[in-house]
Amino acid sequence: MTLAMFDLDNTLLHGDSDHAWGEFLVEREAVDSEQFALENNRYYQAYLDGTLDIFEFLEQHQLKPLAQFTRPVLEDWRRDFLHTKILPLIGPAARALVERHRIQGHTLLIITATNRFITAPIAREFGIPNLIATEPEERDGRFTGKVSGVPSYREGKVTRLRDWLAVHHEDLAGSWFYSDSHNDLALLELVDHPVAVNPDAVLAAHARERGWPVLNLD
Repeated sequence: MTLAMFDLDNTLLHGDSDHAWGEFLVEREAVDSEQFALENNRYYQAYLDGTLDIFEFLEQHQLKPLAQFTRPVLEDWRRDFLHTKILPLIGPAARALVERHRIQGHTLLIITATNRFITAPIAREFGIPNLIATEPEERDGRFTGKVSGVPSYREGKVTRLRDWLAVHHEDLAGSWFYSDSHNDLALLELVDHPVAVNPDAVLAAHARERGWPVLNLD
């Protein structure tokens, strides 16, 4: 069955869910506001620049707050986060794009570097049953603050996708992938139908050179 894959942040969303979660924690005063906000912005800029050390980011910043609170508290915050921060970032064009592939009977998959705790309810909001995301490590029902396995970032997305394809007996024949970021070039090069969505400057230039379609979901 044809696979239709979507990056999440700045592709299906008009913003970055990971960065928004950091801002949400700052607003909740769940973290040291000034320092965390500075680090949140610094790491986000490194992501945009393609210089992010993904393990440092995950274990020194993104996943640390998950280890500091109980699951009931985190899940309560996540429900609020989804409604107040994420739903306003989902536009009708993004929903329509997903529906076009659903109507065609394609297998729908979100593949994102942002961790599963944040992104699982967003995938459900889109009605997308398959999700490849960075996995936070858990022990005895609590997050440890460390990453489990290979983060789905840059070439790690390709690694994680190949594992997913083997488990689900799928392949990339006729496949689609939508992304905004040059960090996803390795995966965009693999599929039959790469589409640049609201692309950054590097991806926009690459798309022009390769003749890839460019889509604006604003």
